[in-house]
Amino acid sequence: MATALFINRTDLVKNSILDGNVDTDKFIQFIKIAQQIDIQNLLGTDLYNKISADIIAGNLAGNYLSLVNTYVQPTLIWFAQMNYIPFAAYQIKNGGVFKHSSETAQNVDKNEVDYLVAKAREYANYYSTRLVDYLSFHNDLFPEYTSNTDEDISPDNDTTFKGWVL
Repeated sequence: MATALFINRTDLVKNSILDGNVDTDKFIQFIKIAQQIDIQNLLGTDLYNKISADIIAGNLAGNYLSLVNTYVQPTLIWFAQMNYIPFAAYQIKNGGVFKHSSETAQNVDKNEVDYLVAKAREYANYYSTRLVDYLSFHNDLFPEYTSNTDEDISPDNDTTFKGWVL
């Protein structure tokens, strides 16, 4: 089954820190990962599948289109960046793992990368909260939001990342 992406390259580049010169093949899988893990966790399986099917069929409209454009896409953009940033400098090829460096740029250290990931997470959490609040207040518009059963993923109403507790 084909995977319908809820955002495209243009959405991500226009609304993120990713440069337009970044090769799509370098980050497209991170959109898919963020969508399948983070977004599906927020929407639940049934609503996620409904939106996916509507996108594939080309008939995403009405409240569902508004939900995706206003709430899902901004959330997905920041989760995708959060997932991509730690891997952005690396490539794995036949000869091993390589880290890019430029003659005219300076590589950042791990603390700076961690800071960027934390900021992306902060924005993703903000948009996640808006998404969950909207769905909670308007769940009558989206019956799939509360119809999950059995092995389906039920929507997560707690959008705050609390880190590790030992």
